[in-house]
Amino acid sequence: MIPLLLIPGMMCDARLYGPQLAFFSSRMPVHLAPITAYETVQELAWEIIEHSPERFALAGLSMGGIVAMEVLRQAPERVDRLALLDTNPRAELDEVKKKREPQIEKVRNGQLLEVMRDELKPQYLAPTGNRQPILDLCMEMALGLGPEVFERQSRALQSRPDQQNVLIQCRKPTLILMGKEDKLCPLDRHELMHDLVKGSTLEIIDGAGHLPTLEQPDAVNRALAAWMELE
Repeated sequence: MIPLLLIPGMMCDARLYGPQLAFFSSRMPVHLAPITAYETVQELAWEIIEHSPERFALAGLSMGGIVAMEVLRQAPERVDRLALLDTNPRAELDEVKKKREPQIEKVRNGQLLEVMRDELKPQYLAPTGNRQPILDLCMEMALGLGPEVFERQSRALQSRPDQQNVLIQCRKPTLILMGKEDKLCPLDRHELMHDLVKGSTLEIIDGAGHLPTLEQPDAVNRALAAWMELE
C-alpha cells in the first residue's frame, strides 16, 4: 500500500488533518510532514523528500499545497499521486508580499495572537456552526508553533516560485479540492490548476472555507478515498 503523506498549512500542525488521520490510519501508513524549519519553499520540500518513504501519495493544504508542488518539481518520481487543497500555484503578488512585512514586525514584537486573531483567522472559515471550535484550534496550533515559525513561513511564501509549468507536466492522478467559501484561495485558482493538470478531478466542498479538512471532514475523506482508489 502506498503511504499517504500530508503537508499542513501555515501555522498548522497534524491537527489540521485530525479527521483524515483517524479515517485513513487504519487503511494505510500515514505520514505528516512539518514545514517549520526553513524559510524557502525549496528547502522545505527538500527536507520532506529526504525524510519520506521512497514513494508516496502527496496531499497538501494551502501552504502545504505550495510545498507539495515543489516536492513534485524536485522529485516527481517519488510522487505516486497528488492532492492540492485550497492552495495557489502562482508566485506571491508584490502587494501581498508587502502586507506580510507589518505582520512579521508585529509578531516579532509579541503580537502573534493579535495577528492571527485579527488579520488571518477571519479569512479562514465558512460561517457554519462549528466555526468557533475550529478557530480556537487554529489559534492553539499557531501559538504552539510560535513567532519564529511564523516569520520563516511568511518568508517562504513571499519568495515562492510559480509552479504552473510543474503542473502542466504533471501526469499523476491529481485531485484539486477546495472549500466553496474559501476567500484566501478562491475558485479561479483551483480552476486554473484543474486546467493545467490533464485529467485532474476538481472537487468543491459545500459549507467549507479555507480549511475543509476540519469544516467538512466527511466530504473531504470521501474525495481523498476516491483519489486513493479506496472506494
